[in-house]
Amino acid sequence: MGVAKNLVFIRKNSGVWLRVLFYLWFFFGGFCQVKGLRPLREKYRSWGDEQWLSARKDENEFGPFSAWNITGTFRGSWRFLDSKNNSSLFPDFKKSNGNSVLELISTPTKITGVHYVQGVIIFHDIFDNERGGAQIRVEGVYVWPFRQLRMVAHSSKEGEFGQEDDYLLSNPYHLLGTFSSQVFQESPRDKIWKQKHSPIYEMEKHCNVEIAAQISRVSSSTNDGDQDHYHLEGLMESPSVDDDGDCFSPMLLNATSINIEVYYNKAVNYTLMVTFVSFLQVLLLIRQMEHSNTQSGAAKVSILMIGQQGIIDAYLCLLHLTAGILVESLFNAFATAAFFKFVVFSIFEMRYLLAIWKANRPMTSGEGWQAMRRELSVLYSRFYGILLGGILIMYEFHRFLRPLLFLLHSFWIPQIVTNVIRDSRKPLHPHYILGMTVTRLAIPLYVFGCPHNFMRIEPDKSWCICLGIFMAVQALILLLQHYLGSRWFIPRQILPEKYSYYRRFDQNGDHATDCVICMTAIDLTQRSNNCMVTPCDHFFHSGCLQRWMDIKMECPTCRRSLPPA
Repeated sequence: MGVAKNLVFIRKNSGVWLRVLFYLWFFFGGFCQVKGLRPLREKYRSWGDEQWLSARKDENEFGPFSAWNITGTFRGSWRFLDSKNNSSLFPDFKKSNGNSVLELISTPTKITGVHYVQGVIIFHDIFDNERGGAQIRVEGVYVWPFRQLRMVAHSSKEGEFGQEDDYLLSNPYHLLGTFSSQVFQESPRDKIWKQKHSPIYEMEKHCNVEIAAQISRVSSSTNDGDQDHYHLEGLMESPSVDDDGDCFSPMLLNATSINIEVYYNKAVNYTLMVTFVSFLQVLLLIRQMEHSNTQSGAAKVSILMIGQQGIIDAYLCLLHLTAGILVESLFNAFATAAFFKFVVFSIFEMRYLLAIWKANRPMTSGEGWQAMRRELSVLYSRFYGILLGGILIMYEFHRFLRPLLFLLHSFWIPQIVTNVIRDSRKPLHPHYILGMTVTRLAIPLYVFGCPHNFMRIEPDKSWCICLGIFMAVQALILLLQHYLGSRWFIPRQILPEKYSYYRRFDQNGDHATDCVICMTAIDLTQRSNNCMVTPCDHFFHSGCLQRWMDIKMECPTCRRSLPPA
């Protein structure tokens, strides 16, 4: 009865929980996240405010030209002017084109019309082997009256941080991309930050990299938001230090600046989606708790199914909290999403897990507090042990992250197997099955299916379709078990013999004619579905006994255990 009281307490206080969650969602989502929408460009003008003022005063000296601030992130492509790289010094550059990202910081100088530029150029897909991308540090000048950008490669001492490093360490576009590559990419060796494992490291010793580019403003029809967009088009050449020819063929660069505010909005909208999904999952969990608010109903639910969902929510909580710590300007948004995921798994799912655990061990409740505390310690140690073990497994087998995600999203399978073994009747509410299936698909489909996701992960439509079909098949089997019976797909020839509560009985025998549940007479003169007989030869109305078995699987008369109906 302790489980029943526990579930009744949850049901009575569900309204209070919902109000508390709504107020927290309204506070964090409506007020705190506004602080995360700080344009990065405005933030980085602070170290040159006085110089910006002096540059503005001198604009009229060059007629219609203005001092464009090209500080920011540029995303575009690169390609060799020839069909492929014809250089013999670095034949590893086998790709003829690919994607690139430029991080530039432009600082006014004492020379009117000239800005000093520092930055990093990141080349993706430049190799055919596992080394992936490459990164080159550059510096130079930007002559803004003529929109000319001239840069050369430079290598700083390891451990030295300049303004471009500070920019990278605070740019959400870069940090979230790095974080997603840490989590979702195939190998840590593919990271662009490890230069010493790349031919670029040797190229900096033997080559002079020169870049000449022209800057132009993007037309207002294609400009997103109120901030200025700029387009960079230039040529990258690499004469050898020893005059042995070019290190690699001339490379054409094309890139357009990214509106960081739009990128911020994408990240904030994602966290709002996660918060809303978490709120729906809380409502679905409360609905399911009300559906199985008895000891018999809770015992029908698979503890592995709830535990697996709790582990998924715990991982999502840790991921969002880490992303919020990594990107300080988006901390409020990601911390809100992490908080709601924490509420889902630590309050509701763990409480439901405890109710199922106690329902499957009714004898432990009467053995005192010491026995109950031992059972609780075993439950929590197993849960958090599996949680930590899963983190180690995913770290060790990060190359197989997508199959691991498939395994995590197979949480309906333990419930399907439990229904077949125990022949359970309607353990899960249909709304819970459908709602959880849809809400669990929201985050992976966004990450791997949205073509413009803020984590810059290439969409994998085939994987998303396979995951959707896999989850839909599990949910369909559970719904058919709910309406057609838990063993509807198993041939009758291999099913074990099942006790029939509508078995024949001797009508001339001395049987009690009153149902002890409703205390009314039972008509035994005619065979109908109105009478059910237990293995201990006690008679009850069909509706009365079925409602009783939803609460307890014991005979109301002699307390003998009853087989499933």
